[in-house]
Amino acid sequence: MSEQDRMGFATRAIRVGHRRTGEAEHGEPIFATSSYVFASAAEAAARFAGDEPGNIYSRFTNPTVRAFEERLAALEGGESCVATASGMAAVLSVCLGLLRSGDRILSSRSLFGSTTMLFGKYLARFGVATDYVPLADLDAWAAAMTPRTRFLYLETPSNPLTEMVDIAALADLAHAHGCLLVVDNCFCTPALQRPLALGADLVIHSATKYLDGQGRCVGGAVVGDRQRVGEEVFGVLRTAGPSMSPFNAWVFLKGLETLALRMDAHSRAAAALADWLCEQPAVTRVYYPGRPEHPQHHLVGPQQRGGGGIVSFEVAGGRAAAWRLIDATRLISITANLGDVKTTITHPATTTHGRLSAEERAAAGISEGLVRIAVGLEDLADIQADLARGLAAR
Repeated sequence: MSEQDRMGFATRAIRVGHRRTGEAEHGEPIFATSSYVFASAAEAAARFAGDEPGNIYSRFTNPTVRAFEERLAALEGGESCVATASGMAAVLSVCLGLLRSGDRILSSRSLFGSTTMLFGKYLARFGVATDYVPLADLDAWAAAMTPRTRFLYLETPSNPLTEMVDIAALADLAHAHGCLLVVDNCFCTPALQRPLALGADLVIHSATKYLDGQGRCVGGAVVGDRQRVGEEVFGVLRTAGPSMSPFNAWVFLKGLETLALRMDAHSRAAAALADWLCEQPAVTRVYYPGRPEHPQHHLVGPQQRGGGGIVSFEVAGGRAAAWRLIDATRLISITANLGDVKTTITHPATTTHGRLSAEERAAAGISEGLVRIAVGLEDLADIQADLARGLAAR
């Protein structure tokens, strides 16, 4: 076992990936350079040919980005990480690196709207089809497998209904059919859930969310093994260039330093808010994994450490009532982003999932009366007071 392997989670989140330069800096530097100088033509040729390690061009080799990649891989327990310009760039890079025309994706129906659009509108143009199943129904996953299925794709917990699935059971199913399991771990981060340790093959992140933690930058990442991620997905990045900037990588490095503390605090606040929402007469249903009535509540503990920071709930009266609630808030930020220290609120049917058809939203369980809260780190009493104002406005 290496020294890094013996480190605790918080230590890895603070220390891994930083190689101190000759300037003896204590904080990680930002290497704001597009290219690198070679000692000779022979060295340049060896670098480009892959015969010698080292920096070549910041589209695919940058020390700051590499530090972020190494740190996130250490937190997720993966061999390799590729950082990308956004979470959606990470999803696209996995698809371009691992799929070809005629292949099929077997996906949960409970997905971020842009992922559904990528699969259904754009990948379909190039001969990659997608089959959809209910996230928590393992029998449906098994029944939908085909000889052309190449990987199973899911978010757990899902956006925005916080549905969950047994990752280990789904990994066994995927591997029994010669498929890969790809898990979007955006809502939990490795601070609360480590899909690779449960049998998943690849983990995808929108670093924009909790990995940053303060809504400052856009980025994404893929974590997995050296062959699929370190070669195939990296090859897409090197050639197509959906690259993370050094500045954004540096911001994400700073975010990782407090990730464990923040995720614990987000989870505690969200659990308390979910309990409070259940007591409000205007609220007809609350979706939160930490609540005992959540259909996959039994997975909190064995699979997921804590309920996470996302709470969704239904209000009677459909879109009009949901919009009145949202518009009446004064403290909470009306934005579709999440994972921020500032609490955010959005109406999924007209924002994150607004490009889906009414039929697709209905199949995913996203009603017109659904509201999603990403619980921040403000005083809980202030968040409750702001929502009470909105609920009273109905």
